[in-house]
Amino acid sequence: MPVSDQPLVERIARVLAGAAHSSNAEGSDPSAGEKVDLVWRQHVNQALAVLHAIREPDEDMASDGDADVWRKMVEAAIGEKVG
Repeated sequence: MPVSDQPLVERIARVLAGAAHSSNAEGSDPSAGEKVDLVWRQHVNQALAVLHAIREPDEDMASDGDADVWRKMVEAAIGEKVG
C-alpha cells in the first residue's frame, strides 16, 4: 500500500489552495503550482475543518470497514505536525 510522506493536513491544504488559485478550478492561474507552494499554509485551518467533518464515518463507510480504525487515523491526521 502506498504511503505519503506529506502530512494529510498539508495535502488537503494544498488541494484547497490549488482550487482557490488554479484556472482548473475556481482560480485564474493556468499554472498555479508555485502559488500553491507559497500559500498552502493559509489553508491549514480549512484542511483541519475538513478532517473534523470526516472523522466520524457514515453508515456506508462503517459497514465497509472498521469505524474505530478510521476515527483513529483521522484523529492522528488532525494531530500531525504541519511543516
